[in-house]
Amino acid sequence: MSKIAEYKALQAQIAEQQKRLEALKGDEKLKREIEFETNLRNLLADYGYSLRNVIAVLDPKAGKISEAPVKGPRRERTLKRYKNPETGEVVETKGGNHKVLKAWKAEYGADKVESWLQ
Repeated sequence: MSKIAEYKALQAQIAEQQKRLEALKGDEKLKREIEFETNLRNLLADYGYSLRNVIAVLDPKAGKISEAPVKGPRRERTLKRYKNPETGEVVETKGGNHKVLKAWKAEYGADKVESWLQ
């Protein structure tokens, strides 16, 4: 689209928007709504309330954040068996916080101990 065509299209849109604005300025329903809003805001200011306070009074549930969705039970950890090939000792654990397993990892290294997983 050329610049002049774009310019003319924008001018036409502006003219249309101005016509709609002028039509709304003369609308009685809009004037009543503006008057109501002004009176309401003045009344709220007189009593020291905000729109949030009024909503909280009229509908207490509207302002509350919805509760977090209930999560299902956690998945059970799988049982892991480690067998030390040097001593033949077997350790069964569902987590990595096992005393003997930690000692093995400190002595032999984590990679080597993980290779013992059966």
